[in-house]
Amino acid sequence: MNLKLGVKVKMQLASLSRRSIVAFMRLGDNIRTQRRTLGLTQEKLAEKADLHPVYIGSVERGEENVSIDSLVRISKALKVSLHDLVAGV
Repeated sequence: MNLKLGVKVKMQLASLSRRSIVAFMRLGDNIRTQRRTLGLTQEKLAEKADLHPVYIGSVERGEENVSIDSLVRISKALKVSLHDLVAGV
């Protein structure tokens, strides 16, 4: 898990607990792993999930507090259950 974050992201995450930050990063790792397993780029996943590619990148890096709606879109685009996507988070 890579903890190198930009200054802006550090400021945004400053109010979150370490546990929350780690959870976001694990979720991002799960999404990245599933995406790569399918051979999808971030751009292709974003297109399938009807989300912006920059947002997908931020989610994968654990920089976003992802909404349930976005998680459902991502899980459908990856053809995995929401349960599998959040496993270990």
